[in-house]
This record gives sequence, structure tokens and C-alpha cells, in this order.
Amino acid sequence: MTKNTLSLVYKVDTLPLVAKQLIDFIGDNKIWLFYGEMGMGKTTLIRSICQVLGVCDNVSSPTFSFVNEYVLPQQSIYHFDFYRLKNEYEAYDLGYEEYFYSDNYCFVEWPSKISQLLLDKTFVRIFIEMGSNMFERNLNLMIES
Repeated sequence: MTKNTLSLVYKVDTLPLVAKQLIDFIGDNKIWLFYGEMGMGKTTLIRSICQVLGVCDNVSSPTFSFVNEYVLPQQSIYHFDFYRLKNEYEAYDLGYEEYFYSDNYCFVEWPSKISQLLLDKTFVRIFIEMGSNMFERNLNLMIES
């Protein structure tokens, strides 16, 4: 198993730069898993990444619909929020495989809710936690292949 890692500290005003750095570092990996407690800024980071990728739509957490689609000229971006998922069968009902194997970006909040479904692909794991103060976040990224 190969692991590539990246660690950084950021503030909200540096998000466009951080988003660009993540996109460049991650390369062709399209499934990004975002870990962090409620309020750590997962959706805010995803919004910034989507903007750097060219999304003009309003990027918001799909808490009640489980998935939002943002359409670009050459691809779609799928943004998942599995916080309210009761069990992994609901992910099957949602058709998660079709999204994950589409070769489009898939940004997943609360991936621990579907951990047994994440065993056979390369994933980018992004862990966000509180930094040294309420305005900073520590980000640790790991690409496992």
C-alpha cells in the first residue's frame, strides 16, 4: 500500500490557495473523503475546492438530499453528506456505486457512515480538526492506493 501525505494549517481567508494546493497535490484521484467533527468546515472547504474547479452554482451541504450535483462543461462534481444516513443500505439505494465509478469528482462528508463500502478503491482521506485557535484548522491528507 502506497501512502502520500500532506499536512497544513489554514484560515478561512486562505481557502482558495489551500483548495488549489489540494487539487494539485491530489492529482487524478477523484473520490475525496472529508472527516471532521460538526462545524470544522468540511462544507466550507468543499465549496472553495468547487470554486477553484470552476463551479458557479451555490455549493451547500446536501444534508437532506444526501447528494448535490454541480455541473461543469466537461464533468460533474458530486457532493455527498451521509450524516443522516441510517445504514449503508441507504447508500446502495442512493446508487452510490454509479457516482463513485463515474470518474467524476465525489466529495464525501461523513464517510465513516459508509466505511464498509470504501474498501476497494483509492481514496483521498482529508482530516480536519481545530487548530491552535478557533480561526485555524489543521488539515491532514492521506492518499492510500
